[in-house]
Amino acid sequence: MTPLVSAPATVSGSSAASAAEPPARFRDLLAAEWIKTRSLRSTTWTIALITLFVIGSAAMAALADYNNLAGSGPSARQPVGFRPFDSYPPAGYWTLMLVAGTIGALTVVSEYSSGLIRTTTVAVPARGSVVLAKAVVTAALWTVVGTVVATGSFLVAQAVLDGRHAGVSITHPGVARALLASALSAPVCALIGLGIGVLVRHSAATMVTSIFTLLMLPELFPDTKPWPAHVNHAMVIIAWRRLVQNWGPDPGSLRLSATVHGSWTVYLLWPLIAVVLAVLVVRRRDV
Repeated sequence: MTPLVSAPATVSGSSAASAAEPPARFRDLLAAEWIKTRSLRSTTWTIALITLFVIGSAAMAALADYNNLAGSGPSARQPVGFRPFDSYPPAGYWTLMLVAGTIGALTVVSEYSSGLIRTTTVAVPARGSVVLAKAVVTAALWTVVGTVVATGSFLVAQAVLDGRHAGVSITHPGVARALLASALSAPVCALIGLGIGVLVRHSAATMVTSIFTLLMLPELFPDTKPWPAHVNHAMVIIAWRRLVQNWGPDPGSLRLSATVHGSWTVYLLWPLIAVVLAVLVVRRRDV
């Protein structure tokens, strides 16, 4: 009787082929993360709604000033300068920051809650590379969204104000800084949310932590005493407000975002620290 040896040989051949398979390249990880992101309908709808909401809030803020300028007489025909909070109203942009942070966190938390993260780590043992790929895709997506929203907000607001001869061009002093700061606020907060998602991993706790960090923490440290002011001025929202309002520098202050350069430093350090911590933690922790 002939012994059955074909099955073990097949298994052995399969194992050898699997062992010989090259590791995933970083561009393959980017492609995989982009497929995961665009396959979620909720992400598309959320981005569409937040875009309409923020641009709509800019239109409403500009319309309020339009009505206020109605009784200004001949002076209303003279340019009144750039009105930053008409183009970039705080309510709209704080909502954008919160949504970006939430979606950034969900890119990680959704995999933990569904168990997909186990499949991901089996396919790609280099967990740090997976996190970096998520960060690159998240940053690219929200940079595009932030740019579209910031540009749209500015154009809509100025179109409304032009009816009272109060609109300004995109080359007007202060506009470029405000536009750039508002556009980058989305990817900055999305990367912060991603980092929080890796650290916390649980949906509800991650959402609460993101909201607390981005919106509530600055309110707990008022700008009235020295050490709370240091914390307050190191928050992303405070840095955004300084950049949008084009506040002048305060050379005598040691607070981080009390200067324009300090505000840009806040924009750089928050997402950088969040991503670095996420990579370090994911390398040392079980799934």
